[in-house]
Amino acid sequence: MSRPLCILGAPSSAGAYAPGQESAPHAFRRHGLVEALRSTGRQVIDRGDVAGFRWRPDPGDPKAMNSGAVRRVATDIAASIAKCLEAGETALVLGGDCTIELGTVAGAVMGEPSIGLVYVDLDVDLNTPETSDGALDWTGVAHLLDIPGSAPKLAGLGPRRPLLAPEAVLFFAADAITPVEARVIKERNLAVINLSAVKADPAAAARRALDWGHGFERLLVHLDVDVLAYTDFPIAENVRRQPGLTLAELEAALAVLLSAPNWRTLTVTEVNPDHAPDEAAAFQRLIAMLDGILPR
Repeated sequence: MSRPLCILGAPSSAGAYAPGQESAPHAFRRHGLVEALRSTGRQVIDRGDVAGFRWRPDPGDPKAMNSGAVRRVATDIAASIAKCLEAGETALVLGGDCTIELGTVAGAVMGEPSIGLVYVDLDVDLNTPETSDGALDWTGVAHLLDIPGSAPKLAGLGPRRPLLAPEAVLFFAADAITPVEARVIKERNLAVINLSAVKADPAAAARRALDWGHGFERLLVHLDVDVLAYTDFPIAENVRRQPGLTLAELEAALAVLLSAPNWRTLTVTEVNPDHAPDEAAAFQRLIAMLDGILPR
């Protein structure tokens, strides 16, 4: 019997480049996510949304815009995730921009130090505010690892600092890596399964990730939908035209990752309903994917 599934919304674009992602949790529910997951036999507990935030310029902190809101949202997520996991549930966290993963991880490490994170994204989000352009959603992993230059209010929001050790992070389908980030990956010996390997055989690549992650008590999966090729499935916040995964390739990989007996959370980020040419059709496909990959 699978664990009950907790759904938690994080309607925030605080760390983003513009508004949009904050409306994704409501869109998922409006298009029938909860009903679809329950209809196939799961015990689903919808815990609603934490208080959200709609992006706005922050001239007072141009290198780390809206950092106070990012911290508040992540702290609220952490408290809810801790309750879900303590109750023996798994969690589906609906974002929101990438910084909500700070909250998912902070909640997961409460009471359980053995945490591994599979980070599914074309980007690796290893910038700090010093090397960023002000948007915090491509600094999330840097703050999880407490890379020098991280904002103290974000790197220190959880029960320990750093929240994760380098050996507890694996980048999956990574491709858009800046020179600064490449240096961090090399210096910290961070695990990477790149985009070409995932596209060649999504299930095999995911099994490699499971081999890496089997020793952790709790395995977390972060999904940034920017990993999808935008012109194949336009739903992400980032509209860049570069190679990515198809929805079918992503589903094949996630189905393997979420089959792990130690899997506990899936955090879905960077969904922008306004970027879908047909919102209802796009969310029906996303919901069908989630229904197909989440344990029953």
